Amino acid sequence: MPPEILDRLRPVCLGLPETYEEPAWVGVRWRIRQRTFAHVLTVDPDHHLAYARATASDDPLCLITFRSPGDEIKGLLAGGHPFYKADWGGNVVIMVFEADVDWDEVAELLTESYRLMAPKKLAAQI
Repeated sequence: MPPEILDRLRPVCLGLPETYEEPAWVGVRWRIRQRTFAHVLTVDPDHHLAYARATASDDPLCLITFRSPGDEIKGLLAGGHPFYKADWGGNVVIMVFEADVDWDEVAELLTESYRLMAPKKLAAQI
């Protein structure tokens, strides 16, 4: 995992009520109670077939998965790369990190993902 990406994601994710970070089977994930709202990982193109559409590269890619409401998913996917629909979960989106990532947009997307996964009382606090 590129430390500079983790350094940008941690304050956003851990700044949300009652969140915590933990290692995932690969990469790092952020959770609210037992629900994952963000998962960042580096994908080797020879592995992780679930990410195949987002890894049309010969080099490892750093990705994040998050939850998004249906109407927002359509807008994200309409623009194409760096956003892809995950093959699992009706509201899971994959984003490929690139050099020109818009960190404000990432913060908004992760906050929205948190809202979808958090209990209503906690979601109302942000």
